[in-house]
Amino acid sequence: MVRVTSISLPGMNCGRNADAALDRNRVLSIIMALPANRLLRLALVLAFCCTFALASSPEAPASSETRMDALQIIGYVFPQDRVLAASEIEARRLTRVNYAFANIKGGEIVEGFSHDAENFVILNTLKRTNPALKILVSVGGWTWSGGFSDAALTPRARARFIDSAVRFIERHHLDGLDIDWEYPGQVGNGNTFRPEDKQNYTLLLRDLRLRFDREQTRLGRRLYTSIATGASTKFLDHTEMAKVAHYVDTVNLMTYDYYVGGPATGHDAPLFHNPGDPKNVSSDRSVTEYLAAGVPASKIVLGVPFYGRSWGEVADKNHGLFQPGKPARGFHFSYPELPNLLATGFTRYWDEDACAPYLYNPQTKIFVTYEDPQSLSAKSRYVHANHLAGIMFWEYFNDSTGILLEAVHGGLTPTLSASADKD
Repeated sequence: MVRVTSISLPGMNCGRNADAALDRNRVLSIIMALPANRLLRLALVLAFCCTFALASSPEAPASSETRMDALQIIGYVFPQDRVLAASEIEARRLTRVNYAFANIKGGEIVEGFSHDAENFVILNTLKRTNPALKILVSVGGWTWSGGFSDAALTPRARARFIDSAVRFIERHHLDGLDIDWEYPGQVGNGNTFRPEDKQNYTLLLRDLRLRFDREQTRLGRRLYTSIATGASTKFLDHTEMAKVAHYVDTVNLMTYDYYVGGPATGHDAPLFHNPGDPKNVSSDRSVTEYLAAGVPASKIVLGVPFYGRSWGEVADKNHGLFQPGKPARGFHFSYPELPNLLATGFTRYWDEDACAPYLYNPQTKIFVTYEDPQSLSAKSRYVHANHLAGIMFWEYFNDSTGILLEAVHGGLTPTLSASADKD
């Protein structure tokens, strides 16, 4: 027997009715097209319908008609060492693909995996379906940010790095570069870092933008620059974001991983602050701090996770939320694994304060934080209401059902979604 229970907690009304921006038939058709596993299909249908059933508020997106063309839907695509198939990517639901990751070796950008060249060819074929789609390469990331501090250190080092970026983009016919330096002035994953990273981060992005301005005249097409940035106050303390914002098209704000593994449970990507959260974190707080640091709202792209995290040994108090726990086995999971959880005694709860769902199983004492269509609908309304640049997500292959991407697209471009589905 599949048990799918949703319980809302008291607090702020997140305006759940925005989930109606999704086209139900389209999403249900995606579910029914999955491989013939009746339990999987049933659980997905129930979970999806449960999300819609929660809708109750008349709140609607702000100014969607006038802003939809400007809103970005940016998907990080991380195939690692395998060849992509064009059919894996729903190009019509994206404005930009950020391919992860290129590496830095000897101060230059190089391919990160053995099949990158093949994958860039395949990604470029998606423009036949969506001519407006942009393909960028993201360099660095958590694992490969160790070369940034040296690459940004001197004018000569920056020129070498940028020369290699231009060659890389020309070689693979790309539309620009996403800098994912994790993090300037901080050790990150055991990386080289320096106090002067703060200024050199700005100089690297300035020099990159100036070079791209020249190159795009030669190439006859726009070249884009973007950055993936930490959602912490510490990241802002080690950068000059008011200056940096002048040199990038978008600031892809990684508003997730607020709680990672332990020693206590919490929401991975809460939209707002729950008063009971001892860490006092939220996407809204991060956005507010970026605005205060001088980053225009029109350049901030709100990050969302297409994955979940879980904790074990969590006491049955407050349904496991903000309680001591330990990372559960397989604690990082993708969205399609959710039905298996819902089928094994978990109850879904909705945190009205944080605008975030979570699961708890009192028998196994496992707590799960994740993103779903309801929370993505709330974040889409937030983007509209605060005139942000759009939504980005990590990462595409964490949701093979397409339900989460459909939720983002439906929330940001409701009129376009409705007209496209009638065709």
